[in-house]
Amino acid sequence: MAQRGFTAFHLYAWRGIVERAFHHECLYFEARDASGRLAGVLPLVRVRSTIFGHYLVSMPFLNYGGPLGTGEAVSALAKRAVELAEHDGVKLLELRSRIEQPLPLRVSHRKITVLRDLPEGGDTGVLWTALGSKLRSQVKRPQKEGLTVRFGADQVAPFFRVFARHMRDLGTPTQPLRFFEALPAGFGDDVWFGCVYHGDEPIACGCGFRWGDEFEMTWASSLVAYNRLAPNMLLYWAFMERAMQEQLRVFNFGRCTPESGTHRFKRQWGSRDEPLWWYQWSRAGAAATPSPDTAAYRLGPRIWKHLPLRLATAIGPHIVRGIP
Repeated sequence: MAQRGFTAFHLYAWRGIVERAFHHECLYFEARDASGRLAGVLPLVRVRSTIFGHYLVSMPFLNYGGPLGTGEAVSALAKRAVELAEHDGVKLLELRSRIEQPLPLRVSHRKITVLRDLPEGGDTGVLWTALGSKLRSQVKRPQKEGLTVRFGADQVAPFFRVFARHMRDLGTPTQPLRFFEALPAGFGDDVWFGCVYHGDEPIACGCGFRWGDEFEMTWASSLVAYNRLAPNMLLYWAFMERAMQEQLRVFNFGRCTPESGTHRFKRQWGSRDEPLWWYQWSRAGAAATPSPDTAAYRLGPRIWKHLPLRLATAIGPHIVRGIP
């Protein structure tokens, strides 16, 4: 964990989770120095589908990955990945690094992450005051409406109920429930599931990872029907409050597209932007993995939004497994 650029997504537990949930081939490379000591690692996943094509990504479905280690090891691992991509004729190799790396590859900054430094000492009162009166009133509103927050591994199923509906409403296929069910077993107390409740009904949800002195909100959703209650404001505050109680120093809002609505939501918390360094190689000139923002796939979300929820939740995982 002392290695610069290390993230929760470099942990070996992801191999079993990705293989079981998505049935993708996971290739874990290592680099060793002249004395035989481990100098670097690269988790790499082969994502292949008839619809979207053939990709090598570190790490798919997640925000970070990429080679980790000494400068020499990182270069050697990336070179090995490019050789494999070229040999196998992949559409795109993408190494999703959190930090700048010494690599002679094209880099994409199409995504950023948004960070909020947390006050020292774990005093949530200091953070509360720093948010400002307008933001505090937005957090108080759902509290006054009687909304509550629950944390724990028992929140996986409620999380998925909200997440699957939210993704359908966005026009995006969802990951399978078994993927999220596997996370507590793989990461224990370092993965947090939390839901906001209106009575006994979950209406907003979040899931993320603690590593080092940081927590990242990796997935978050809320139901449009309850927007007037602002459950997402309470959701993020509850996660930040918990991070403070755990003596963490940074709250990571997760990745987003610059200047998007999601970006504006995250920026209002007094946060700062950090570019992501996603290194790419492609013989065919592909610039990104499949996205509804591209013309070729723009029709899909329009149709998906109108599918019955049960149907979308059932077939979504079979589609999303090919979208890294």
